[in-house]
Amino acid sequence: MTSDAARAEIAPGRRRRGRTTLLIAAALVLGTLAGTVTGYAIQYHREPTPLPPLALRQVNTPKPLAADGATTLKSINANRWHKTDGDLTELLLEPPPGAKVEESPGYESLDFFAADHDNPEEALRDFVTGGLRRIALTSWSTNDRYHVTVRLIQFRDREGADEYQQGYSAGMPSARRAGNPGVSIPGVPDDLGHAWVDSKAQQEPGYEPYRSSRALVRRGDVLLEIFYDDNRGGNIAESNVVDLAKRQLERL
Repeated sequence: MTSDAARAEIAPGRRRRGRTTLLIAAALVLGTLAGTVTGYAIQYHREPTPLPPLALRQVNTPKPLAADGATTLKSINANRWHKTDGDLTELLLEPPPGAKVEESPGYESLDFFAADHDNPEEALRDFVTGGLRRIALTSWSTNDRYHVTVRLIQFRDREGADEYQQGYSAGMPSARRAGNPGVSIPGVPDDLGHAWVDSKAQQEPGYEPYRSSRALVRRGDVLLEIFYDDNRGGNIAESNVVDLAKRQLERL
């Protein structure tokens, strides 16, 4: 049996807090409070120390100007304005020197554009519901043989432009269209654009053979469509229509 004395040596006991201990603790608390109050008092009467400057470059922004007679919606929203929000006809390709201008740069109505499709009435309805916004057009001919038509077709959003481009491209390999899958355009992902040269020339009684080539590329909500046609049915180099598409893309 373990005695109480032995048990006290094995098990550490709590130290009793006597009167002296309480006085010392109280003195320590009062000293700490006094030091804190004195420190605040000294800081209160000192001049504030300025903070070091931030290591940031100063951005110089122009001062706002009052609107005047030259102020336009474009000038107000200069940082949010895209060139395709302006006059699309100014972005159309220019004909080469010596070419005969067939149609000067201008806007084509939806019904005229729909008339070029197999079912004009259905096409027109689809354009209206699909949000087709406007069509800029120009065309020219060279050597009384080659005819070029350039269109910029703008929708109200990318979704409408994408649906048109996807449907257009899907139908091109059929025999009624190009009859082949087409070729890629350098710098353009395949799902955003292609160029096609008709596999066969079209032949109608009383007319010269006719061969067509075209390119369709989407950039944002704008589609560029280019036709390069030979009204004598000769072979058309793919590079001809591809080069036109690349030059039109640069203007966009």
